[in-house]
Amino acid sequence: MAQLQTNRRSFIEYLTMVGVGSQVLLQTRNVQAATAAAQESGDSEPWPGMSYRTLGRTGFRASRLVYGCGAALSGQPNDRLLNIAFEAGVNVYDVGYSGYYRNAERNLAGFAKAHRDEIFLISKAPVRVGADDDVDAATAQREAKAWTMLLDKSLSELDTDHVDAYYQMAANNPGVVRAEEMYRAFEDAKAAGKVSYLGISTHENAQECLEAAIETGWYDLAMIAITPAGWYDWNKRQILEGSEDMTHLSPLLQRAKEAGIGLVAMKTGRLLAGRRWGGGANGKVFDRFYDQSVLDQNLTDFQRSYAFVLAHGMDVVNADIQNYGILKENFIAAATADKVFASTA
Repeated sequence: MAQLQTNRRSFIEYLTMVGVGSQVLLQTRNVQAATAAAQESGDSEPWPGMSYRTLGRTGFRASRLVYGCGAALSGQPNDRLLNIAFEAGVNVYDVGYSGYYRNAERNLAGFAKAHRDEIFLISKAPVRVGADDDVDAATAQREAKAWTMLLDKSLSELDTDHVDAYYQMAANNPGVVRAEEMYRAFEDAKAAGKVSYLGISTHENAQECLEAAIETGWYDLAMIAITPAGWYDWNKRQILEGSEDMTHLSPLLQRAKEAGIGLVAMKTGRLLAGRRWGGGANGKVFDRFYDQSVLDQNLTDFQRSYAFVLAHGMDVVNADIQNYGILKENFIAAATADKVFASTA
């Protein structure tokens, strides 16, 4: 207990020293908000200008950093941080249905409504079919109906009548990706004005599902679990066994782009996070993919991994952003990716 009291006293003293943080703590009684305010007040280093890429056939000029709101907003709102990101140039916000992300959609709703005409809003919901299950017409029709109901619930949670894109979340079965019933469900929702673009989000059988999406010509976006070393295996928290590295996956990524699919990277740095945070082994596991000129730059391991995927085929990267420090770290990596790897091109 004495140690806890000492830690708490040191924390309060730190906030008092920076001034702004202590004021926020007294006003809100929210330690997270106070810590963010303290970080902001002590940060005098300017941020680089955000860079942008067109997201496939959507035509939207997207910030190369996508604000991943699912885990970040599952427990409580954080409009302060969302607005910092927005003012800095982040214009794509990704969330997901309440069955997995709890209150994230509801906690994003106020910010999204305030900036609705200026941001690209994405949500998603799963299709309950196993990765290796056979998908017949009846199964596809049942899951399409359930997916449509989850879309309607997402719209309600977000307090809006329209999202820019809705994903088939955790798409791990190529048969579902190819199912005409799923596509018809999207077309019906689009005709009703509920959604404009269709996407998949996948970290299992990602290559097979991306190839299926390319073949159909139906999908506008694909969020894939990819790292400098290749496909990330979410189930085993490691690089997928037998995966080619990202450089050798470039022909597939190029085919997806030629098919009009905007490519969104996710789980890129998860292997660096350690198992405590749902990742794999800590360490500099991607360093073998970087030239010395990249290793010599003042970047974190996470920043190098994000910059690499952006410089080698991905349009944007989705990052879970929990606080001001993580936002700035990810922002710098996304904004400067091409410069980081310019000398290795």
